[in-house]
Amino acid sequence: SSSSSSSSSSPISYDEVLPALEKMQHPLGYAWSIASHLNGVKNTDELRKEYEANQPKVVQASMKFGQSKVLYDALSSLRTSWETADEEAATSSFLAAQRRRAVSNTLRSMTLQGVGLPVGSPEQVRFNEIKLRFAELSTAFSNNVLDATKAFGLTVTDPSDVEDVPESALAMWAEAHRRFLVKEAETEGDEEKKTEAEGMEVDAAKGPWRITLDGPSYIAAMQHMPNRDVRKKVYLGYLTRASEFTASEAEAEAEAADNKGEETKEEKAPIGKNNVLIIEEILKLRKEMAGLLGFDNYAEMSLASKMAPDVASVTNLSNLILEKALPAAQRELAAATDLARATGGPEYSESNLPKLMPWDTSFWVERLKEKTFDLKEEELRPYFALDAVLKGMFGLIERIFDVEVRDATGTVEVWHPDVRFFTLHDESDEGKHIASFYLDPYSRPADKRGGAWMADCLGKSEALGFDVPVAYLTCNGSPPVGDKPSLMTFREVETLFHETGHGLQHMLTRATVGDVSGINGVEWDAVELPSQFMENWCYDKPTVYGFAKHYQTGEPLPEEMFEKLKEQKTFGAGMMACRQLLFGMMDMELHSNFDPNGEETIFDLQRRMAEIYTPYALPVEEDRFLCGFSHIFAGGYAAGYYSYKWAEVMSADAFGAFEEVGLDNEEGVKEVGKKFRETVLALGGGVAPMDVFKSFRGREPSPEALLRHNGLV
Repeated sequence: SSSSSSSSSSPISYDEVLPALEKMQHPLGYAWSIASHLNGVKNTDELRKEYEANQPKVVQASMKFGQSKVLYDALSSLRTSWETADEEAATSSFLAAQRRRAVSNTLRSMTLQGVGLPVGSPEQVRFNEIKLRFAELSTAFSNNVLDATKAFGLTVTDPSDVEDVPESALAMWAEAHRRFLVKEAETEGDEEKKTEAEGMEVDAAKGPWRITLDGPSYIAAMQHMPNRDVRKKVYLGYLTRASEFTASEAEAEAEAADNKGEETKEEKAPIGKNNVLIIEEILKLRKEMAGLLGFDNYAEMSLASKMAPDVASVTNLSNLILEKALPAAQRELAAATDLARATGGPEYSESNLPKLMPWDTSFWVERLKEKTFDLKEEELRPYFALDAVLKGMFGLIERIFDVEVRDATGTVEVWHPDVRFFTLHDESDEGKHIASFYLDPYSRPADKRGGAWMADCLGKSEALGFDVPVAYLTCNGSPPVGDKPSLMTFREVETLFHETGHGLQHMLTRATVGDVSGINGVEWDAVELPSQFMENWCYDKPTVYGFAKHYQTGEPLPEEMFEKLKEQKTFGAGMMACRQLLFGMMDMELHSNFDPNGEETIFDLQRRMAEIYTPYALPVEEDRFLCGFSHIFAGGYAAGYYSYKWAEVMSADAFGAFEEVGLDNEEGVKEVGKKFRETVLALGGGVAPMDVFKSFRGREPSPEALLRHNGLV
């Protein structure tokens, strides 16, 4: 509503603006965040339909706030009054700093949401149409990836095809085959067959085995499946998800399902299952939207709210790392190729296979790793049972941040029986309950999207009276099979630490202004700092020995295994870095120099960028990786995927502070941990990230630690 306060003589007060706004936005924001969360972890046709029906209304409500001239004028006058007031007094307290950041962030965000477009003008109407269409397209993109992931399955019956495959993978695939038979019987309405499949004895050694595209299954197939043809089918299955190769079949199935249901004729054409078309439309609309706001391209618009000043600075950092990473990657691939030639038999001879194909690389890199370190990933798994890993990780959090984590599973409602709930207590404040989090640890391909993420359930906010933040931590780890607990791969352990790092920044915040508490208001390219920082502790001896015990015997991880694990840290780091640089720069190029209306296709661009960043592994003809690149087409990483590397410079340098005092210096580690908690974890978005880093480290970040940690110096 239009308020007279901005025109009256008495200056507007802060409490009349942002806190009032928070109270207005919370009910819808909270309800919708739960719907979005469930859409990602318990996706059903019914929820999907309701979510899609309500999404436009939610987007429109948010646009009303984002384009409110009254609100913009009120915030602007607040900022002006602060600028003319005593500068020193205004910024001396943390609360004042938070308020200033919240106001300037909101003003910037409103500018990017089109508040400057004249009300009712064709530009504003078009801008708002684009925003609504984005919401539809990103949801459709995400659903298409989930559906295509679910639709693929490859049954293997010949034991020679799975020779030397780890027992955990065989058990997972045998169980997947049983679940497939149950589902098939359900679809056919055959109760007898269903009961038989449910009671079927699963034999990991004899099979049959069904390979699916959810993370744990796909990675196991790529790394361990000896049959090249099977690997190729799974690889192409994964890389053609939600593309023109899978769309027609998926659309026919969807149409058949619709025809079975009630006659509900859609008013407009459905978006379809082909993400190539969705990507092309998204890129055109992003360019148009950026133009409406006066930017040359979407990358400029994206960087307006990030730490990186421009595209050139992102390119420069990428090329600095590439200079060290590319020669290492080429050496790694050459070594894997040599091993394949020497031990893989005739099919890997140079005459039969001039160079390894993409579905060969992971397999032979894994064999090379086993040979180099005489250590198989499978030998490590029994030492990484989820419960023990959690206990060890919580021990680390207590040791360095003085926070106790208690299991409170069973005290709150959850969306799946596997979900757990924990509370955090401040040891330095008599065990006061300061935060809580949900943990949804396992892969569930039927209704849960892939990947791992942290989301906020409730944030700390003085205006709303919330003092105890709550987070959702979601992973897609290896589920328990039969009577064995969840035995994790080391990468899954790192992922758990990573997401917990995000969670800690959300939960240990001291900021009380909702817009900048926890991860709110933290520039996107700084948000990965605490998460990537936490991964470093997976190589710290006291931390690892806090959890690495054999799940049956309780024996600790043998010393030589731990040493090999540490040596392995930089194994394959060149190829891994080049791959991340490719993703980041491909994203940046799509949103800066690429012309969505030009001759070049998105896949031409992918190849062009691969020629720079991964020239040793160019995409195959059928490669449709972009059709599953949810980070940039259905997540928050558009023209922002580089953030992982940008933040890794800071996270590696931050861990360097612990290395400098000595990781075995308990007192020193506690002291640095306290400082990390008081700065990086406590200040949230209330202070600019460079200032936060400098207050922790005493200087600006340097890429030296990143290169050193990756063995690229």
